[in-house]
Amino acid sequence: MSPRPTVLVVAATDSSGGAGITRDVQVLADFSVDARCVITAVTAQSDSQVSAVHHIAPAIIRAQVAAAFETGRVSVIKIGMLGNRASVDAIIDSLPQDVSIPIVLDPVLVSTSGGMLLDAGGRDAMRRNLLPRAALVTPNVPEAAALLDADIASNEAELIEQAQRLLQLGPQAVLIKGGHWSGAEAVDLLVSRTYGPHRIPSPRLRATKRGTGCALASAIAAGMASGMSLLDACGYAKRYVLQMLRRQ
Repeated sequence: MSPRPTVLVVAATDSSGGAGITRDVQVLADFSVDARCVITAVTAQSDSQVSAVHHIAPAIIRAQVAAAFETGRVSVIKIGMLGNRASVDAIIDSLPQDVSIPIVLDPVLVSTSGGMLLDAGGRDAMRRNLLPRAALVTPNVPEAAALLDADIASNEAELIEQAQRLLQLGPQAVLIKGGHWSGAEAVDLLVSRTYGPHRIPSPRLRATKRGTGCALASAIAAGMASGMSLLDACGYAKRYVLQMLRRQ
């Protein structure tokens, strides 16, 4: 029997259980994908605020990564909240040089309630050293603008232009999530080095739920670990998150 696919999740805890590594592991379990975990920070969060953040020491982050890879094969790496420059550098330094292991990077910059989740130095290190390692980067609309030090896009043409600018920073593909935008549909835009802009639409629901960005990136990583193409994994993950919102 072949071993089950495994995703290494790099993320922070969330005491409310709504986002972060708790959400990641739940999603991977739904896809029958095993998880290994690297904790970058411990947060005290509720649905309304981030009240405290404790950053894990870089040496411990490096040790967690090493132990995860010593345990066995990793199919995909999913990276979420890193918190600060030291954590970004620790992950960059400890990632294996095996470029055949795809990285799905969810650039967690600010919480839903407005709390800062990655400092300025961390953003700079992410842009320069982590984006070029990524198979896919999954910013929402404000995060895409923040990574580029640009204004938030006001139409789809500007979103595509920002996705293409992010692509120039080195990742193989960029998926800009449309949940923070407006319109009858929530349209995610996928731009890659192999094909042009691809729209992934879904009905825009009135429901809101924390952790949808974590869930989407983890679902994409699970799909890729299970052998799906990037495009198929993005579409499947979009449908998964839609059903998650409908169930609440």
